[in-house]
Amino acid sequence: MKNQSFKNALLLSVFVFSVTIASGQTKMPDELTTATIRGQIEYVEGHTRIYDNFRAIREDIYQKLNKNILDSLAAEKTRVEQLKGSTAALNGSTDSLKVLLASTRQQLDEVTATKNKIRVLGLEINKPAYNTIMWVLVGGLILLMAIGFLIFKRNLVVLLRTEKDLKELKEEFAAYKQSSRLAREKVEMDLFRANQKLKGM
Repeated sequence: MKNQSFKNALLLSVFVFSVTIASGQTKMPDELTTATIRGQIEYVEGHTRIYDNFRAIREDIYQKLNKNILDSLAAEKTRVEQLKGSTAALNGSTDSLKVLLASTRQQLDEVTATKNKIRVLGLEINKPAYNTIMWVLVGGLILLMAIGFLIFKRNLVVLLRTEKDLKELKEEFAAYKQSSRLAREKVEMDLFRANQKLKGM
């Protein structure tokens, strides 16, 4: 009896050892290395049985599935962190672009507001008013130039006439001077002759 139980124990040990070796040498399914996590879970669900509300999964398959899930979660967590960093960088870029857009809009508003205005001596004047003022000034200057030209022309005519009159007066005065000198000499001669006649008497 003791011998029989020893044989049974020995057989049981050999069986357990062979099952352990056989399970250790069993090839890992390709689905656990190539498929997605969902595909791996579907593979495990399809190739395991439920015993009394418990699912029996091979330990190496469970460890591989667990490692794959944890690796996928770690990769997704890293991806989420990278996306958060990218989102923060994009938010920073968006904020700087918003500031630039606000500045550009303000400059556009200033340009639009000053488009029809001209700054003269520190005062902003509308272009139509500026054009009116400039044309009035140009017209005034042209009018002043015309009046000045007419006055100059009149003064030139008066000057030429005055020079002509002066020349005529000088000629008349020279003629009068000559004639008065001749008349005085004649009077003196007549007086001299009359004196001579008186002396001769």
